[in-house]
Formats: sequence, C-alpha cells, structure tokens
Amino acid sequence: MKNKLIGASLFTAVTASLCCITPVLVLIAGTSGMASTFSWIEPFRPYLIGFTMLVLGFAWYQKLIPITIGTKNEIDCECDVADLPAGKAGKPKFIQSKTFLGIVTAFAIIMLAFPFYSGVFYSDTKRQIMVVDKSDMKTIEFKISGMTCESCEEHVDHEVNKLKGIINSKASYKKGNAIIEFDSTKINEVEIEKRINSTGYKVTDKNKDEWKSN
Repeated sequence: MKNKLIGASLFTAVTASLCCITPVLVLIAGTSGMASTFSWIEPFRPYLIGFTMLVLGFAWYQKLIPITIGTKNEIDCECDVADLPAGKAGKPKFIQSKTFLGIVTAFAIIMLAFPFYSGVFYSDTKRQIMVVDKSDMKTIEFKISGMTCESCEEHVDHEVNKLKGIINSKASYKKGNAIIEFDSTKINEVEIEKRINSTGYKVTDKNKDEWKSN
C-alpha cells in the first residue's frame, strides 16, 4: 500500500510539472515547436499539487505513527519479523524505509517547484544594441496563447532575443503577452511573430501601434 502511495505521489508530481519541464527539454533537444505540448495540464496543476501533498502526508503519517498494541497491524508485523532470516529481523527494505520516503518527498518538492528556478536552464541571449536613430526603436505587444508558467516566459524570451535587432523582450504568462522592443531597421514584427510561433506558443493578436506601459 505504501509503495503504491509513493508511486502515485511521484507520478502526480512529475505530471504537475510537465507543462513547465517540457520547454526546457525541447530547448535541450532543439525541437522548440513542442514546447506547449503539455500546456493543457496547467489548469489541473493546483489539484495535482494538492493530491501529491496529500498522498505524501498520508505516507509519512503511516510511517511515523506508532503501532497500537493488540491491533492487527502489530500482529502482522510480528509475523513478518518472525519469518525473516536470523539477523534480519526488524530491518525493513530500503524501499520501505524513512530514508527512501524522504528522497521521494524531496524529489516531489523539486519537481513541483521547477517553475520557480527553470530560468537557470536558459542562457542569457540579451545583447547591447546600438540604435542610431531613436525613431527606429519600436515596441510591440504580442498576445500569446499557450504559456502557463515562468518556464514558458523564459522560453519565449530566449528565442526572441536570438534575433538580430531585438533590444528587449518581456513575456508574461499571467498577462498572456510579450512586450518586445526592437530596432525596426534590423528586424520587423513579422519575423518576431514567426519566431514566437516557432516555440509552439501562438501569437493571437498584436498591437501594431507603439505600445506604452502605464
């Protein structure tokens, strides 16, 4: 039973993080178009996280509570210990130990927290761009669908910043957009849109007028 609980917690922890892990994996593999493959999981992420914590909590509860004298659990335990070879009595298998459960718990936490540190996997592609005429500097807002976490933001910014003429790129999964500043003599909005779409996330709209933040 405990092994099944541990397996379930690992599965839900990894599943909850798939939408954020995938952009990093496809970046490493060089197939950025698959970055949004698991974005459909994002709405279920809070439930998967809650289920993972619940299962791990129950597993720790079972591991830490003392066996009540006279209960069936104690009787079963005594039988199991009696059947063990000499010198092995009372020594649980590693997979049934607190150490293993601790490792599983740590791994689950690392997976669930992945969106908060995913940026370390993206190299800095920002460059210093010399703009001769400030009138050539343009700022465009692209509305983007498919981004679900900080990892998605990093992936979009990483790809856009590879383009020649990009001054700054700031994607936001919460707002579903990317504010991109560029030198219009070196690149245009069509090329930028194509690069965003190549990540697997899709541009749904754009403000063709110069966008200004409040």
